[in-house]
Amino acid sequence: MLRIALLLVFAVGPVWAQLRIEFPSLDQQDGRPVQLAAYWMAAASDKPRPTVVMLHGCGGIYDRKGVLSQRMRDYATLFNANGWHALMVDSLTPRGELELCTQKYSTRAVTQTNRRRDAIGALQWLALQPAVDPRRLVLLGWSNGGSTVLASTNMSSPEVEKSPVIPRAAVAFYPGCESERKRGYKPQTQLLMLLGGLDDWTPTAPCQEMVDGLKAVKPEIEVYSGAHHGFDTILPVRVRTDVTNAISGEQGVHVGGNAEAMKRSRERLINFLTDQLK
Repeated sequence: MLRIALLLVFAVGPVWAQLRIEFPSLDQQDGRPVQLAAYWMAAASDKPRPTVVMLHGCGGIYDRKGVLSQRMRDYATLFNANGWHALMVDSLTPRGELELCTQKYSTRAVTQTNRRRDAIGALQWLALQPAVDPRRLVLLGWSNGGSTVLASTNMSSPEVEKSPVIPRAAVAFYPGCESERKRGYKPQTQLLMLLGGLDDWTPTAPCQEMVDGLKAVKPEIEVYSGAHHGFDTILPVRVRTDVTNAISGEQGVHVGGNAEAMKRSRERLINFLTDQLK
């Protein structure tokens, strides 16, 4: 059953509203679909509009105060300003998890299989909503959520191949590409990857190798030299010693914003989606 609650959030400037909803994932626990939490921010329109499904990274959808993160709110506002709805999906707290970043990949309680089923479930739910244009859906994610974008658009997966709803486009900010590269990435839709040249958490090399190995339609890829993981924020670069470096195998990865990469990546993102959602 769909549950909806209205939350009014006051910020600098006009008041904007977000709807907290629940919808079923394709994933199941104890024989029942997992009920996911999500936040809906609608663009002003009197006709069905494109919609961006926003998939969080390993830190989840909330900040340390338990409030919807600034990144999520900023991007949702950006999409609304361009006439697109936004659906921010929470894959962690409905499963009793707060974060995945410090968990080893092999023992994580929430896997890419779980998250792929969440993403496909979001697309299928959106396709039934009267305010949504089901032909113009987008999957977008950051880091672990970017990896989910790859997993959810890889036709090598039977779940992706059989899905009745296909996104018009997909965008992945600094995803981990190794798993889908090994699986054999067969793009379901047009994909844009935005990567940091100095990323030592999810390095660019596997993503470039994945793209180079394709013979048909290739995803678009843009690498920002001098940018670390999480470059599209205003937070200063810091070292997270609680995370294993994917390049060196030692503890410690660099995370933080890069003003130039942030600006250029948002411009590239909006230009890409504007073109794909015509």
